[in-house]
Amino acid sequence: MRDDPVVIMLVTRARQGDQRAWNEIVDRYAPLVWAICNRYQLSRQDIDDIGQTVWLLLVEQLGSIRQSAALPGWLATTTHRECIRAAREARKYTYSESLDETLIPVQKTAPTVEEEIIAAELGAALRTAFACLPAPCRRLLSMLLSDPPLSYREISDILQIAPGSIGPQRKRCLKRLRQSLSAADDATYPRAHSNSTSDSGGVPNA
Repeated sequence: MRDDPVVIMLVTRARQGDQRAWNEIVDRYAPLVWAICNRYQLSRQDIDDIGQTVWLLLVEQLGSIRQSAALPGWLATTTHRECIRAAREARKYTYSESLDETLIPVQKTAPTVEEEIIAAELGAALRTAFACLPAPCRRLLSMLLSDPPLSYREISDILQIAPGSIGPQRKRCLKRLRQSLSAADDATYPRAHSNSTSDSGGVPNA
């Protein structure tokens, strides 16, 4: 994975005691911790306890993480370790025993750690881009993605717009969302994009 300068910046600020940076780290990676815990089919109480433990360990060990960009991997590894510990305790294993991982229920189609980290990063980028949308777009897309989904008639009544305009507005809002994601990627990794341009002989791709 690329060294995300946003992650590096957040870790640097958090080490300096910036509470907003800590909050952003938690918001960004809480879904990663949650997703890993769900793989082990633990109780809700165990999952909540593991989440608290992982964040407390991060507070204690943030200064010892050698590379700031390694934070997502550290969180994933630590969460897996805490999940295995909780599974052992739930099944009355002792730490002196070798753990047969086949006895711990894990989703058979569970993603790899790398895939989990990528999903977390994509989710964070999507949430940031969504927050940058105009309020009407955020409201419309939230209603379209609600569970259970709202009908066009219900959305029309709530937003006071014609049902026939919902589809075109949805298309425009999604276009804005894609543009925001693309702009954020360009701003975050300008060197990678400039390198791709130079590799093509200095002619930007169409």
